[in-house]
Amino acid sequence: MSGILFIVPTPIGNLGDISARALEVLAEVDVIAAEDTRHTRHLLNHFGIKTRCISLHLHNENQRSSQFVDLLQKGESIALVSDAGTPLISDPGYPLVNALRHAGCQVVPLPGPCAATTALCAAGLPTDRFCFEGFLPAKASGRKEKLEALKHETRTMLFYESPRRVFDTLESMAEIMGHDRHIVVAKELTKRFETFISGTAAEIIDWFKQAPERQKGEMVIMLSGTSESTDAGFEHALELAIKLKPLMPPKQAAAIASETFNVKKNAVYKAMMD
Repeated sequence: MSGILFIVPTPIGNLGDISARALEVLAEVDVIAAEDTRHTRHLLNHFGIKTRCISLHLHNENQRSSQFVDLLQKGESIALVSDAGTPLISDPGYPLVNALRHAGCQVVPLPGPCAATTALCAAGLPTDRFCFEGFLPAKASGRKEKLEALKHETRTMLFYESPRRVFDTLESMAEIMGHDRHIVVAKELTKRFETFISGTAAEIIDWFKQAPERQKGEMVIMLSGTSESTDAGFEHALELAIKLKPLMPPKQAAAIASETFNVKKNAVYKAMMD
């Protein structure tokens, strides 16, 4: 009998969120494949688990896959964990799971913590339809290109972001998606200083700048989708405002166009001037 690969979510902050089943699996498997063995060892020590750990991260997961296939085919069982949350969700593991599926090995997922869904359910944004986009590209050109492709997305959009890039990301969202788009940022999820900030990109940036310590911790940025009717109305309003601009002051042109198509005047004015 071949062994089993268990995909084991771990807490995103509060250690009390780990499940009894997850602790049982971590204690009973032969090997734990960990994104960072030092980080995982702290978790295991907290719960008195002595299972051997082997590293599996972005730089070695392709090479490790064949090794883990051999272990499973010899009857050993493995638990896959990331530093926090559910493995494979913006974390290593896809090449391994893909290789194991092709090799006919059994893969068993455990339910558990995930920052994206934890943030979404408390954000006050529509949850019936949403899309998870993970981390945006680090370079400005790639980030803006990705946001342009999502400009007309009607579902709520979820992104992960690091503290050092949050300002650049919010500014790009305002530029591409519009300065009035509703955004919610969740940080320090499940921890003592868990915080949800809601508003426009400019309002959220201002909130962060008021106190430097607010920029700490990984973040989930949630962006409201556009409605097809509003999006079409905005395009028509912008077209009308551009036609009226040579005939009157720009603000008057934006006011007439926005009233005609029932969209926000400031957004039409900015787009027209851009």
